[in-house]
Amino acid sequence: MLSLPNILTLSRILAVPILLFLLWPGVRVGSHQPLAIDYALAFGLYCLMGITDYFDGYVARSRGTVSRLGAFLDPIADKIMIAAVILLLVFTRDIDGYHVIAALVILLREIIVSGLREFLATLQVSMPVTQLAKWKTTFQLVAFGALILAGALPAMAWIKTVGLASLWGAAVLTLITGWDYLRVGLKHMD
Repeated sequence: MLSLPNILTLSRILAVPILLFLLWPGVRVGSHQPLAIDYALAFGLYCLMGITDYFDGYVARSRGTVSRLGAFLDPIADKIMIAAVILLLVFTRDIDGYHVIAALVILLREIIVSGLREFLATLQVSMPVTQLAKWKTTFQLVAFGALILAGALPAMAWIKTVGLASLWGAAVLTLITGWDYLRVGLKHMD
């Protein structure tokens, strides 16, 4: 149960409250927005969370220690991290205006696909992750990382532009992959 991959996955879940604390507006007295140092620390933590996301699966497969607990916790850790970052970046207005639509598309897809996977699991139907879904995840990670980094480096406006462009790229891929998963799932519904 406490194998290295599972510890890495659990560390990602436990890092979410720290990430929230770092980016929560008003944590510092007299500040309505996180400071650049808060964003910088959050960016470092976010990168560490992304690295552990990669290595928990890699280590589990390479050592042959893939576990049911890990298979259960890994997607939950991913969803918790993505949902927390989306909500926080909207709350801090790092994602604002019509860009909230892209964030909402990503958040809703995460919830719908999770529910669909759970439903199909009861029918013993698996939905493997597609290559396009992996690209979607890459765009998401880049988008959120860039948007957090933009808060640490506000003078470099191009970083936020990259983040928002990646956010929309992720949203488009989210719609495509979400529809693909839904189409497969609908075949198994009464």
